Amino acid sequence: MLGMELTQRLLEQFLAVADERNIGRAAQRLSMTQPPLTQAIQRLERAMGVKLFDRTARGVELTAAGRSFCEDAERLRAAHDAAIRRTRRVAAGEEGVVDIGFAVSLAYRFAPDLLRAAAAVLPELTLHLVQTRTMHMFEAVRSGQLDMAFTRGPVESGEGLVVSEVGREKTVVVLPKRHRLAQKRTVALADLRDEPLVLPSEQSLPGVAAQMHSAFRAAGVVPRIAAHTDELAGMMTYPIAGLAVCLVPEQIVAMGHPEVVYRTLSDHLPSLNTRVVAVHRPRVDPAVVRLLDLATSIWAGE
Repeated sequence: MLGMELTQRLLEQFLAVADERNIGRAAQRLSMTQPPLTQAIQRLERAMGVKLFDRTARGVELTAAGRSFCEDAERLRAAHDAAIRRTRRVAAGEEGVVDIGFAVSLAYRFAPDLLRAAAAVLPELTLHLVQTRTMHMFEAVRSGQLDMAFTRGPVESGEGLVVSEVGREKTVVVLPKRHRLAQKRTVALADLRDEPLVLPSEQSLPGVAAQMHSAFRAAGVVPRIAAHTDELAGMMTYPIAGLAVCLVPEQIVAMGHPEVVYRTLSDHLPSLNTRVVAVHRPRVDPAVVRLLDLATSIWAGE
């Protein structure tokens, strides 16, 4: 269009006249008087260099050019309205793409539950899940490669990062299926005194490793360490092979295997409660806030 901006208001005026086929009724519908509406349509025709309406005794009728423009004007108005709605949804955290990192051990229950809940209440929000090792996710969030991440604590808020708790879970013991303790309903840490144990690495998972060592100290047990692993899920391979016992957060029970059994720990120690935390930058967009609330509500509902 030459020398004239095709505004949303002008589109509404044209479409009202096209729909009513009468300038007076269209003006009433638009809450305006007839002369400025007539002038607006005339300016539009002059700017486009075509006649959009034929004047009749009863009002106006679209010309062939007017009918063609009417189809495009409807699409433009619909696209404009959709863009506004979409912008508002993004601002409200209801639409967009969120890149989320998560520790491998959260893949069995927490991550699927979050996907399911988001699909139900935030259907226009796309979650891009990235499995990543705990030691790498903090820098990925800090640099903006990830919008947020979920892992297990304790971890501290670092420079440019916020750590917030979304839930807690108990620790269970994983035994080879034919282990001498497999027939017991509950197991105490003292029962594991002479058992080969797999523990999380202090380098890769310092917070979780410290929790487990604290629990053994409180129980008066010096663990007989057979191996360390960089991820909690990797600890499962040792009892599956029948070589050692391990302690894992209860969500990993969802990773069932015919060669192991899971038993509740009878020790009631605070250090055996594992924090699940969200890591994000200080100023987050509304979608991240919505997901943080959703993650917390998932845990609250268990």
